[in-house]
Amino acid sequence: MTNELSLTPSRRRVLQGIMGTGALTATGFFPGFAHAQSAAPIRLGFQLHRTGIGASYGRWYERTATAALARINAAGGISGRPVEIQFEDDGTDPARGAEVFGKLATEAGCDLVFGALFSHVVIGTAPRAAELKVPYLVCSEGHHVASGMLNRWTMQPGITDVKSQVQAMAPFVTANLGKKVTMVFPDFAFGHDHRDYFTAAVAAQGGEVIAQIAIPPTETSFTRYFPQIPAETEVLYHVMVGPAVLTFVKEIGEFYGTGAKPQLFGFMDSLEAVDIASPGLEFLEGSHFWEAHPRYKQADASAAETAYRAAVGVDDNGASVTDATDIATYSHMFSVWETLSVIKAGMEASGYQGPDDRAKFIEAVEAMTAFDEGEDHPQGAKTFNGKTHQAFGIQNISKVEGGKLTVVHKTAIEDGMYPDEVDYTTQAL
Repeated sequence: MTNELSLTPSRRRVLQGIMGTGALTATGFFPGFAHAQSAAPIRLGFQLHRTGIGASYGRWYERTATAALARINAAGGISGRPVEIQFEDDGTDPARGAEVFGKLATEAGCDLVFGALFSHVVIGTAPRAAELKVPYLVCSEGHHVASGMLNRWTMQPGITDVKSQVQAMAPFVTANLGKKVTMVFPDFAFGHDHRDYFTAAVAAQGGEVIAQIAIPPTETSFTRYFPQIPAETEVLYHVMVGPAVLTFVKEIGEFYGTGAKPQLFGFMDSLEAVDIASPGLEFLEGSHFWEAHPRYKQADASAAETAYRAAVGVDDNGASVTDATDIATYSHMFSVWETLSVIKAGMEASGYQGPDDRAKFIEAVEAMTAFDEGEDHPQGAKTFNGKTHQAFGIQNISKVEGGKLTVVHKTAIEDGMYPDEVDYTTQAL
């Protein structure tokens, strides 16, 4: 399924404005586009998980992209040109992802493509980006970009990667929750990043991952896996994705019942789009979660965070302002907003005019070093490494208190930084 969104003024609104003011021209009526009325819009492709196991994320990614697009066009677009986004469903499938990328880049004539979250889709799509020489800005978390696995045309400037996240948080886990850890994770690239990098991070803190339990991401029941958790486990580290996440966390609670259980440390992926006050989740009280962007509005929320929350239509509890049962994928969807901000900055810095300037766009983004916290980057300040094409930012550890999530620890950007594993700038464009 395809749909195109262009939040430029409608012809009807233009005519109404002219009729109401007599002498106003379209240029005068919309000063933001005063120097670009004859220029074609900039067209961006969005690789969307509208269906498949990433659908709950895709719905909120689309909503966030729509809000970010409205903001950019209201401020004059990119270099005075209006911006359109064409959405295309990839089914959260790697083969289809590559097909979608090709369709957006060739048939639809998009200047670049962004949006994908699930790592197996990113990995399956990235070779197509290099083949077509079309920028591919992913809103994912896998370490695949910064590891050097992909190529110079693929970037991750709007969100941190798993290696950075777990490295920053491991000290809190081992110091406060326990040193003997059992991990439960999805059995694909994203989960393997958790397995590999959290295991190493725990060991660096004097702890040990004593068991690793991999679960197919399409699994619908999880009880049969839980007897594999060793009795000596002090911390149960869980991260799960897909439509069965509510079942996953409920079955953990049923497995342990009211008896003793390990300390629970979860990635918010296990509860994205799920109401933490859902019946059966009471056992989560007192447990901890990683959040990139806190779902519940915190007391120290910035003005930029307040404005962003309003723009994407999310209330103080992390739900849609129009439906309190519709829980946002708030810990991830900010990456769409922030990636679009980087796209605008990169196009304007490179003097982007059209497809012939795609390489200049890549070079312009590679030259960036930092993003300040603000309306363009409401999640927080970030450092950007142009060699590895990866952003580094703060992480939040939140505790379930009274059925809500309260941030109890924030990491520093430096806590998640690691030595370069690649220098994409040495690759030909």
